[in-house]
Amino acid sequence: MRTELTSRNPTAFVGRFGKGAALLLAAVSLGAVPASAQQRGTVAVDYFRSDALGVRKDYLVYLPPSYRLDPMRRFPVVYYLHGAFGSEDDWVQKGGLDVVMDSLIAAGMPEMIVVMPDGDDGFYTDWAPRYRWKLCPARADLREPAERYCVRDPRYDAYIARDLVRQIDATYRTLADARHRGIAGLSMGGYGAMALAVEYPDLWAAAASHSGAVNRLALAVDTAAGTAVYAGRADTLQVTSPSLWPILAPVFGPDTADWWEREPVGRIRRSSAEARGRIPALYADVGTGDNLLVSNRAFRIELAKLGVALEYHEYPGEHDWPYWRAHVAQSLVWLSRHFAP
Repeated sequence: MRTELTSRNPTAFVGRFGKGAALLLAAVSLGAVPASAQQRGTVAVDYFRSDALGVRKDYLVYLPPSYRLDPMRRFPVVYYLHGAFGSEDDWVQKGGLDVVMDSLIAAGMPEMIVVMPDGDDGFYTDWAPRYRWKLCPARADLREPAERYCVRDPRYDAYIARDLVRQIDATYRTLADARHRGIAGLSMGGYGAMALAVEYPDLWAAAASHSGAVNRLALAVDTAAGTAVYAGRADTLQVTSPSLWPILAPVFGPDTADWWEREPVGRIRRSSAEARGRIPALYADVGTGDNLLVSNRAFRIELAKLGVALEYHEYPGEHDWPYWRAHVAQSLVWLSRHFAP
């Protein structure tokens, strides 16, 4: 059952997100005819059953102002993935993505549908070790009903790339082709966006990551030399990331080979030359005070070695919502510019 909510006041965007947002809005509006400030999108709450996971999954979808006004029109679609310990409503409730979209559209950015799915703590990838579903309901820290969080088969990559994309294209008026489809995310979701982009290059035009949890085995980088040092054992993260280890271990396993198999860099390394040539446009940013700064710098280094283009930025900030709220408009505009006319 779909429930629709009216998007919030777009004029609040500049005051809430600061001077940088105002400058971005000005840049978007150059040469464009602004939409009426009274036109706002809607946020719909919906769900479906994922064959890959074997359970019901919920999602939010932002529908732009013209979605209701022009029932024959179809729109590009972008998928925004939440981080670990998060949920499908994070981008709206904590990131104000609906407000950002309304403001960007009013400033002249092309309209898009934005889908925000529930990703549990699954890292949007196929898990490495054999999963024991019957033990999952014993967990005491579940943030949603066990029958939704405790999936029967943790194939989170197929859930997003196959089941969810098919569901959205069948339910909403999307331009259902790779030239008009993008993906993005923060932290765990940034990892998911990069991993899904290179694993399924025929699905996406572009992918963006904010503070992505990529190259987690990186211990140090020498940016001048273009080199990185990596942990030889996966359980090193049990010491360096003790709060995350309980959700990292089931996903990536105890062997570094399993980690590299699931890292975006590892996926690219094992892909064919033809597949590498189809890799979508990639964007990443990270805060200079973020605990994943070294990982993101290592990611940039490894992509450069592989000859894969990456638009990369570092900004002041940490691994938190103030940083992501300040920069989500950049990824939205960047993605919109990579769609076909």
